[in-house]
Amino acid sequence: MSAPVAGQARPGPGGATLPVVAVVGRPNVGKSTLVNRVVGRREAIVEERPGVTRDRKVLEADWNGRAFHLVDTGGWQAGGLPLDKLVSAQAQRAVAEADVVLFVVDGTVGPTEEDAQVARLLLRSGRPVVLAVNKVDNQARETAIWEFAGLGFPQPWPVSALHGRGTGDLLDALVALLPAEGPGPQGPVAPNGPGSSGQAEDIGPPSEEPWPPGDGPQPLSVAIVGRPNVGKSTLFNRLIGDERSIVHDMPGTTRDTVDTVVMSPEGPVRFVDTAGMRRRAHEAEGAEFYSMVRALQAIDQAQLTLLVIDATQGVTRQDQRLAERVDAAGNPVVVVLNKWDLLDAEARQEVRDQVADMLGFVSYAPVLELSAKTGRSVHRLYPALAGAVEAYRKRVPTGLLNRALAEAQAAHPAPHGARVLYATQGATDPPTFTLFTSKHLPPTYLRYLERSLRERFELGATPLKLRTRQRGD
Repeated sequence: MSAPVAGQARPGPGGATLPVVAVVGRPNVGKSTLVNRVVGRREAIVEERPGVTRDRKVLEADWNGRAFHLVDTGGWQAGGLPLDKLVSAQAQRAVAEADVVLFVVDGTVGPTEEDAQVARLLLRSGRPVVLAVNKVDNQARETAIWEFAGLGFPQPWPVSALHGRGTGDLLDALVALLPAEGPGPQGPVAPNGPGSSGQAEDIGPPSEEPWPPGDGPQPLSVAIVGRPNVGKSTLFNRLIGDERSIVHDMPGTTRDTVDTVVMSPEGPVRFVDTAGMRRRAHEAEGAEFYSMVRALQAIDQAQLTLLVIDATQGVTRQDQRLAERVDAAGNPVVVVLNKWDLLDAEARQEVRDQVADMLGFVSYAPVLELSAKTGRSVHRLYPALAGAVEAYRKRVPTGLLNRALAEAQAAHPAPHGARVLYATQGATDPPTFTLFTSKHLPPTYLRYLERSLRERFELGATPLKLRTRQRGD
């Protein structure tokens, strides 16, 4: 789900505009639990401690046939650490872009000074507000909701996000405040409304031909993955031209996947920012475990992956393990060496050697040296993505394939008299070739044939699969 343009509803099914509902409140009042309840699935990461949700996450919801976009935000709190201020700023932007605000408070705690501060900001915003008093798990607690009447909103609604109690009445009240439905803009929209940096406008107009080929207006899905604090969110924000993801120098700032569609010179691209993966899945706990699950899902569901590596730290074992996981997904990968501007000539050559040594199993992947913070060489990403997708979907005519294999065997025959008798391409995404052989071909010779095919048909930016069938099998 991509981010709504500031001050503008996003198109929904059939091109109709979908209104935007921002879910706000101080930390740990159950906002994400309520969001999961409304959308009917576990989309937002939930844990019983404050600060788990940090970025804005946009989901599509529906109540009684009325669809709308639901924006889950981090806890809104005044003051605090620099990271807290960034989280609060994201919530404020969500309110500024919303048609209706769902203000969530904790019924078991009662109104707090932080609740009152949020309420004052919401009253000044001029947006319609629905007040949800969460954690009202039984009828005996309902009388306590009137303690929140002093926040300035006429009707507090008692709900239990965990158990679903009262959510129907709450949604009835919320849907009643949504603006009338109307036709909206067609296709994905880059976030260039008020409050954005406008950098997405520099990406360029969409091409006349749809990209990827054959997919029409569907955007290419690109997952941005890497260890914590390597600059994934900085790169994500640079690419979309809007500070959707919170960027801070504390590792693990991003807890959930955040995605946005932008228009590139080659067409629409959906960039998915993921949480940093610092350990193996079985070692992670709590919110970190669910963050890792979401990141792994993003890799599996994406059509292409940007593997971001902090060049100032070199290629680590964690980078290598993550590259193995990305390669196992079978999708093209582009290796991004971020913070390249901070290295001298000697350090740069050392990092290049590490890439060749530790990431040799994805030697087909383009390697880009850039700085997400300054924007240096970021423009080279789009041609790299286009080349990877073109190679990933390439189909080689059978005649040309067999001619290329015959020339490769003539230049370097296989050991023990083995030969490829005939070959055909069985699939694309990635290109998959079946080789019918007279005898067993050793792995080293198959790698030679793979290199030959890559060079002959310009398949260097995608994984390849070579399957063998021995005569008589």
